[in-house]
Amino acid sequence: LQIIDVSKVFGYGFLGRIKFPAVDHVSLNIEDKPKIFTIAGESGCGKTTLARMILGIIEPSSGTLFYRNKNLQKLSSKDKLWFLKEVQGVFQDPYDTFNPLKRVETYLFEAARNLLGLKNHEEASKYIDDTLKLMGLSLKDVKGKYPREFSGGELQRVSIARALISRPKLMVVDEPVSMIDASMRMNILNMFKDLRDNDEISFIYITHDLATAYYISDDMA
Repeated sequence: LQIIDVSKVFGYGFLGRIKFPAVDHVSLNIEDKPKIFTIAGESGCGKTTLARMILGIIEPSSGTLFYRNKNLQKLSSKDKLWFLKEVQGVFQDPYDTFNPLKRVETYLFEAARNLLGLKNHEEASKYIDDTLKLMGLSLKDVKGKYPREFSGGELQRVSIARALISRPKLMVVDEPVSMIDASMRMNILNMFKDLRDNDEISFIYITHDLATAYYISDDMA
């Protein structure tokens, strides 16, 4: 991943005339080897905005982002599907991730079908169940339930499992354990390390918590 002199400016006030630089000339280079790269900073310093630009959710005001030498602002339709499979995100509040009117397992089956091509329901169910077990859950635990029927920590673990379904090469995780209780928090962080070592998945770990940052990081910005 290459981030070259990237800025994001938001406008507010009358007709957006007052400009606020949320991300101000950031450059990063993350080489192609499994690692956990932490972006640490205080609340409101632009970490989540940077994560959203890496994931292609918002466009930078200036600068360029490359993933495997492809310009993220100029991906073809075919490359966008490839990028979705390769790069996944997990955000701090899982209740913003899931539609409250939609059963949670719908997202898991959609990811298995659209990103992996698993059309067979039985095959997809087994794959999803195996992925949820990495998070201490099972398909039986989530089936038929809506987001409001989970605790914040449970739903965040489902959110991480959803991101893992495509077995991405890079995961952008923004404060992923902030809503998870302390006993499970270390399990999740250790699982990220295992995925780096055994599945060669890299992580961009975004946090304001320096204790977890020092524990988990290979590199830190």
